[in-house]
Amino acid sequence: MTDTVKIKIDGIEVKLEKNASILDAAKQLNIKIPTLCHHEDLCVAGNCRVCVVEQEGVHNLVPSCSTPALDGMIIHTMTPKVRKARKDLIALLVSEHNTQCTTCYRSKNCELQDLAAEYNIDNEVYLSVLKPSKVDRSSWSIEKDDSKCIRCQRCVRTCAELQHVNALDVAYRGKDMKISTFMDLHMNEVVCVNCGQCIIHCPTGALTERRYYDNIWDAIGDPKKHVIINTAPSVRVALGETLGFPVGTRVTKKMVTALKKIGFDAVLDTDFAADVTILEEGHELLHRLKRVFVDKEKVSLPMITSCSPGWVKFIEHMYPNYLSHLSTCKSPQQMFGALAKTYYAKKKGIDPKDIVSVAGMPCSAKKYEANRPEMKSSGYNDVDAGLTTREIGHMIKETGVDFLSLEETEFDSLMGESSGAGVIFGATGGVMEAALRTVYEVVTGREVPFKNLNITPVRGLKGVKEATIKIENCVPAFSFLEGVELKIAIAHGLINARIVMDQVEKGTSPYHFIEIMACPGGCIGGGGQPIPTNCEIRQKRIDAIYEEDANMPVRKSHEVKEVQELYRDFLKEPLGQKSHHLLHTKYTKRNRY
Repeated sequence: MTDTVKIKIDGIEVKLEKNASILDAAKQLNIKIPTLCHHEDLCVAGNCRVCVVEQEGVHNLVPSCSTPALDGMIIHTMTPKVRKARKDLIALLVSEHNTQCTTCYRSKNCELQDLAAEYNIDNEVYLSVLKPSKVDRSSWSIEKDDSKCIRCQRCVRTCAELQHVNALDVAYRGKDMKISTFMDLHMNEVVCVNCGQCIIHCPTGALTERRYYDNIWDAIGDPKKHVIINTAPSVRVALGETLGFPVGTRVTKKMVTALKKIGFDAVLDTDFAADVTILEEGHELLHRLKRVFVDKEKVSLPMITSCSPGWVKFIEHMYPNYLSHLSTCKSPQQMFGALAKTYYAKKKGIDPKDIVSVAGMPCSAKKYEANRPEMKSSGYNDVDAGLTTREIGHMIKETGVDFLSLEETEFDSLMGESSGAGVIFGATGGVMEAALRTVYEVVTGREVPFKNLNITPVRGLKGVKEATIKIENCVPAFSFLEGVELKIAIAHGLINARIVMDQVEKGTSPYHFIEIMACPGGCIGGGGQPIPTNCEIRQKRIDAIYEEDANMPVRKSHEVKEVQELYRDFLKEPLGQKSHHLLHTKYTKRNRY
C-alpha cells in the first residue's frame, strides 16, 4: 500500500502523506485558506467552517481542516460559492461579536478582525445579536470577556490537550452555547493554573492577561518612587516580534535602552536571580542526596524544580501529597523581588518602601505568583507588578520610541550581571542544564563533560527528555556520590508533567532530579509571549536563547562576580539562614475541584 496520495488544488497537483488534510495540502502549495478554530498545536475540530472548500463530485462544501486528502480529489478553494459561504460565516460571527475593535487590546492582532477586513464584511448584513455580558477580572492573571468569544473552542482544547487542567469547557447548546468554567464560577474560583496558554491560542480578545501598566506609569511619574524592572531571558528573544523584528531576533540591549527611555530608574536582569537560583537549588539537591547516601534518611526524591508558577499551582491542585518533592527555592522573579527590597535597597541607600519592583515576564502566571501571600519575605510585596512581553511592547509603542533605530545599552550594575546559564532558563531543559553546569563542577572540580558546556541531551522539544550523567573522581567533600549515575528528566507542557508525576505517585520514578515547565517549549512559549505562538516560532526563540548563551563571557552561574559579591557581602552561603528566609518558600495544598 502506498503511503502517499495525490490531489489537485486549484489546478495544481500535489503529493502528500496519507492522512494529511486538504488544509495541509493547501499549505504545501502556499495557498491560503482562512481558519479560526484550527491551530497547529491542537487537535482538529472543524467548528467554525471558515475553511470550507469545494470538492468536485460533492454537493456540500467541505471543511478543509478536518477532511482527509484522498487520492484523486479535485479541490477548488476560491469559487464564488466558496467565497460567499466564507463571507456569510464571518459576517455571522461578527454579528454576535463585540466590534469595539478600536479599543480592544487585541486590535490589529485579531484573527476575526483580519478576516472581516479581508472579506470586506459589512456589519449591516446581519443584525447584531450580541448578548450583554460582564468581563471577568477576578483572576490576577487572566481576563475573560465573553462578548468577544467566537466559540471556536481553541481555549477549551488547549486547556484539555496541552495542559490537562480543564478549567474551561463548553456549556449549553445552540444559541445559548458559551465557553464557561465549572458551574459558571469566576476564574479565580476554579482550578486554573494561570498559565495563559488559553490566551495565546485565542484568536480574538476574549481571553487576555490582566493588565496593570497604568499603575506602573503612575509609579514612573511619581518622583518619590524608585522604579526598577527585571526582565526574563524569554522576553529579550520575543519582544522584537511586537516591534517589527523577525521571529527569533535577540533585542536584549535595545530592550534595555527602550525601558530606560520609558522612565525606569534601573533596568536589571532576571538572569542574575536565575544564577542565584542555581546556587540555591543546586546545593539543595546535593543536600538531599547527602541525606540519602550518607545519613540514610528517607528524603523526597526526585527533587523537582519550582521556578514555573503555573507548574507549582498545578502540583498544588493535582498532586498535593507530593509537594515535598518541589525545591523550596522561589522562582527567579520572586528571588529578585526579595533581594531588590533588601540587598539592592541597602546597597543603593534607598528606603525599600519607595522601591517599586516590576517584573517583565513571558508568563501570565507570574502575575498571580507576585500576589501570593507568602511572597513578602522582604517585609513588603517582593514584586509589585508583573508585565508580559506583550505589555512591554505596548508600553514601548506608547512612548513613540523608534525601537528599530535605538542604540544598544547594557543592563545597570548591581543585579544586572548574569551568565549564559541564567539565559537558558527560558528554554525547556535550560534550568536542568544550568544546574548541571554548576553542580557537576562543585562535586568534581571539573567542567561538565559536554563539548562547550552544551548539554545536548536535555535540549529539544520532545515532551519528556531523559539523561543519565555518571559522577566520577569527586572532590573529598562529595565522595559519597562517587560512581553515582545521576538520572534526570525534563518535561514541558502540563500534560507531560502528568507523565512524570504519575511515576512519582506510583513510586516508580527512576530520577533524582526533574525539571518541569508549565508551558510548551518552556518560558519561550509562555502565556505572556507575542501572538501567534506555534512550534516553529517556539523553536526559533529557543535557538535565539542558546545563541545568546553561547556569546556570553560567563556561562556558569557560580562564576558571576555580582552573584559572588551577593553571597560574600549579604547572603554568606547557599541555604544559609538569610537565603532561607528570603529565597525559599513553602507551598499550599489545594483542592482538585
